[in-house]
Amino acid sequence: MELLAGTGWVDAARGFAGGLRRSAITSTGGLLLVGTPNFEPWHFAAHLSDEAEFAGLPELAPVLVRWQVPAGAPTHLAIPLSRLEVAGRGETLLVVTDEQAPAPLLERAWDARKAGATVLALDAGDDELAGVAHDALELPGGVPDTLSFDTAQHIVSVATGEAPARSVTADGGLADPAAGSGTGRGGSRLRGRLAHLLDRLSGPPPERDW
Repeated sequence: MELLAGTGWVDAARGFAGGLRRSAITSTGGLLLVGTPNFEPWHFAAHLSDEAEFAGLPELAPVLVRWQVPAGAPTHLAIPLSRLEVAGRGETLLVVTDEQAPAPLLERAWDARKAGATVLALDAGDDELAGVAHDALELPGGVPDTLSFDTAQHIVSVATGEAPARSVTADGGLADPAAGSGTGRGGSRLRGRLAHLLDRLSGPPPERDW
């Protein structure tokens, strides 16, 4: 955790994760996850599915939307990009990528937003994607190399599994609970899990990938 002290990024990740969790558990149509043609967010899908099981919240388990569906893919891994064309109210669309979102993705995300879907983005710095999303979290610049995009995905998925959903304020915004700020028992548990995670990722490679 010391590696990120002073950057404010972990707190931003907690806030983003709280919004993602709230949106996912209140969505009636589920959580759609999509990347870009050269970046399919397999790791994030796996991490978030694990957190969904850990937290006892199946709503957090995402549906992976794919640009190319290989022949013979199982049903749950055969959701084509055209699925985004019917995304709308009651659904959450999360874009996760470390590269610039291409025009076809931006167009589909914008159409989904206009149709009532909540659009979120985890990226490495894409102004156009951030302009489409209701909320976006980008990998910060000027931080240690330990915070790779894969590490960022780990942190957000852990925070999503731990952080309680943010409540809706009177003006329709999202308010962060005390636990989300790192105080209280929930915040301490989250800090502990994140510290353990960063220790694992900055140490020798594990015997198997998460």
